[in-house]
Amino acid sequence: MPTNNEIDIEIQHIVKMNEIKICVIGLGYVGLPLARLFSTKYQTIGFDMNQKRVDTLMTGHDATLEVSDELLQNAISNHGFKCTTNLEDIKECNFYVVAVPTPVDTDNHPDLKPLWGASETVGKVISKGDIVVYESTVYPGVTEEECLPVVEKISGLKFNEDFFAGYSPERINPGDKEHTVEKIKKVTSGSTPEIADIVDGVYNSVLINGTHKAPSIKVAEASKIIENSQRDVNIAFMNELAKIFNAMGIDTADVIEAASSKWNFIKLKPGLVGGHCISVDPYYLIQKAQVYGVLPRIMSAARRLNDGMGAYVANQTIKCMNKKGVIVKDSKILILGITFKENCPDLRNSKIVDIYTTLEEYTNNINVYDPWVNPAAVKHEYNIDVTNELPTEKFDAVILGVAHKQFLELDIKSLVKEGGVIYDVKGLLSRDIIDGRL
Repeated sequence: MPTNNEIDIEIQHIVKMNEIKICVIGLGYVGLPLARLFSTKYQTIGFDMNQKRVDTLMTGHDATLEVSDELLQNAISNHGFKCTTNLEDIKECNFYVVAVPTPVDTDNHPDLKPLWGASETVGKVISKGDIVVYESTVYPGVTEEECLPVVEKISGLKFNEDFFAGYSPERINPGDKEHTVEKIKKVTSGSTPEIADIVDGVYNSVLINGTHKAPSIKVAEASKIIENSQRDVNIAFMNELAKIFNAMGIDTADVIEAASSKWNFIKLKPGLVGGHCISVDPYYLIQKAQVYGVLPRIMSAARRLNDGMGAYVANQTIKCMNKKGVIVKDSKILILGITFKENCPDLRNSKIVDIYTTLEEYTNNINVYDPWVNPAAVKHEYNIDVTNELPTEKFDAVILGVAHKQFLELDIKSLVKEGGVIYDVKGLLSRDIIDGRL
């Protein structure tokens, strides 16, 4: 067992900001923007297992569009930023940041395999005195109970004696060009008070709006997962209201507008809940809560309700078609957008897919138009054919699924046959041209 003085020596080895060398493991929607930002202040390397992804990034282009070509090329040319798949390239780093996905399996149970794999990677390269910080959204306890034992096993080093850890949950909003990574206030934490200060200092040095230092890793983990769970529950409530008011023949948007005239009403809209965060993260807390004998009924109900909204939109569209005498069987339907949100190519957990698969039970003549996506990627992920070009023919029904800026400039009415149906998922179209909306 090392003495306190020995531990202090190890801490002192990296306490100076100018000695920190950062490696970000996982160069997706979260990792790449963070790595690019760190590179403005520190020697930074990005590590990813996907050679094709690394090769593309080193040409100065990010296919996710989260980092502009200008910023990425500047990082590579002027700040020495480098992306690699080679473990040897990251062995000299001393501050490792893990930013890999935390998905769920087909039964909505947490899938920790990406985190375990990333922890093995860290274990192969970490040295005495180094720090590893996890950013992936998890339930409280995953960092210390699931990840760090893997690092210990692979490295042969002892946690909080030989190496140290922190947790700083990602808060990036894909496609959001206003709330970019440097503007988002970050929660930080560390495995000891001294390490918490170092982790906080590193993040604080590159952020405009600073940090919030949590008292423990578990608190930091919990803070992130309830952010997304709270939003999921709030949207589920609005979706439930939309179902009620649609059944009553009342426009939900009118109701929300009237209610929001009160100063303390929280104004939210109904909608599809997709993406890699809000539609996934609550399952992590639900699963862990049950281990402690707590059944999170509200969160579970919210998840079931939100997961069913794609099918609901499809059935509402069919209902509108039936009311107007449009034959549903073999009808021609156009879906505008397949990404999970507007103005970005992110396809993760898109609920537009549920609209498509429900309608597919009635017709095979479904066209999907989305100028933001790679059609090959959609085909690979969902086995759905997508076009980047607006179809020229007219359709029996058009569904505005995503609020891409290109769609808001369209004359959508011109895309519909006489007597056809327009369904507005996003609630953005003029109500005099639509037949239904959430």
